Amino acid sequence: MIDTFRDHDAIGLAELVAGGQVSPTELLDTALARARAVNPAVNAVVNDATSVARARISAGLPDGPLRGVPFLLKDLGCEAVDYPCHIGSRLFRDTRFARNSAIFDRLSGAGLVPFARTTAPEMGIGTATEAAVYGGPTRNPWSLDHTPGGSSGGAAAAVAAGIVPAAHGSDGGGSVRVPASNCGLFGFKATRARLPDGPYAGEGWAGMAIEGFLTRSVRDTALLTDICAGADLGAPYAAPPMPSSFMQAIDTPVAPLRIALCDTTFTGEDIDPVCRAAVQDAARLLEDMGHHVVPARPAKADTQAMMSAWTDIVACGTAEAVLRKLGSLGRGLLPDDVEGVTRGALAHAATISGADYIACIDTIHAYGRQMADFFQDYDILLTPTLAEPPARIGRLDHATEDYVGYRMEQVFPYSPFAAAFNASGQPAASVPLYWSEAGLPIGIHLAARFGEDTRLMALCADLERARPWFHRTPRI
Repeated sequence: MIDTFRDHDAIGLAELVAGGQVSPTELLDTALARARAVNPAVNAVVNDATSVARARISAGLPDGPLRGVPFLLKDLGCEAVDYPCHIGSRLFRDTRFARNSAIFDRLSGAGLVPFARTTAPEMGIGTATEAAVYGGPTRNPWSLDHTPGGSSGGAAAAVAAGIVPAAHGSDGGGSVRVPASNCGLFGFKATRARLPDGPYAGEGWAGMAIEGFLTRSVRDTALLTDICAGADLGAPYAAPPMPSSFMQAIDTPVAPLRIALCDTTFTGEDIDPVCRAAVQDAARLLEDMGHHVVPARPAKADTQAMMSAWTDIVACGTAEAVLRKLGSLGRGLLPDDVEGVTRGALAHAATISGADYIACIDTIHAYGRQMADFFQDYDILLTPTLAEPPARIGRLDHATEDYVGYRMEQVFPYSPFAAAFNASGQPAASVPLYWSEAGLPIGIHLAARFGEDTRLMALCADLERARPWFHRTPRI
């Protein structure tokens, strides 16, 4: 069964279940066996809920398009009654929920079988997954000395290691796309508000955070996003309507596009030579596919100001969550409650006034308009996903209390592209098209205009057909 499991994506496994060739219980047992085999090495799967999964199967799964497929929930978001969550933090350990989130109910209704959660950095504010609450770092299946990224690092590691074909993630500054890049997977961030946040959040990080998925195939992400798309009850706003479903879009070849190639950072700094080689290779592939590729970067968009505002907004969001939790406990912060970066975020948030916070939101909205202006001349902006290959374990951990320095001097130079499209709200994706000589995945990042999700997903499907990656897997 392991070979069958590894050779199929989520849709393929669901087809086997529908055809009576395998049962949901057999698939769950296979996923659990794979987890037992590799999770001690990668430390990606936590908060076991096998009994819940077996009970769901026994009760009869919904007859949805992914019926019987084992699945994992990120240990942050996707709130569900039967799946407690640590939120990557000792302070929030074993948080329980009184009701399900809208996105969980939609995933559950598709027939998926969630059986655990996956690791995340504390409060989701890092690009490496090394939270103390899990007893050790989460490691990259391609190289155990390197990080799978963050904040959906556990989800990416679990999918890359073959524990599940697809997993839930979320993206507030690249948190789906960075792990996808590091682990050789497909990661898609939809247009702002395309996926539901409620009822536990009106919006994440002033609208910059959104749910998502880590998958090995484009079609799995397309179907999962179709299943979950649409505002939940009482949502403060909704994404623009799409001309088709994602599944319809991926079967429609894309007409020639105007693509801007940026092989530096948006502010003009050099990037690692292997990432530059990767994006230039992708540009040649896109040209061979009939697209028009020209060098350009959004130089008029004030990316430095955007990242500074992003840093302040996330600090305030972190502080609000911590203070609300402490209020419910009726006590102050204890030394071992949170890690260094979170302590730094709390201290930094205390220096930000209400007027400062509104100014940050204005900066983010201005950046969206600056990016929209750039995209008047281009359909797609092409960059690497990261400015360098996957970082080594420990380099981006949460030990420091210099929160601003951590974000602006460590994380931002490492990941200078992804957060731009959380700020602008545009759809963006990381596609696994390149591997370094050392055997590490190097993701290629593509961003489209606000609301043009289906065009971007269709382009990613074209790239998958032009250079298939599904059977390229780590030898863990």
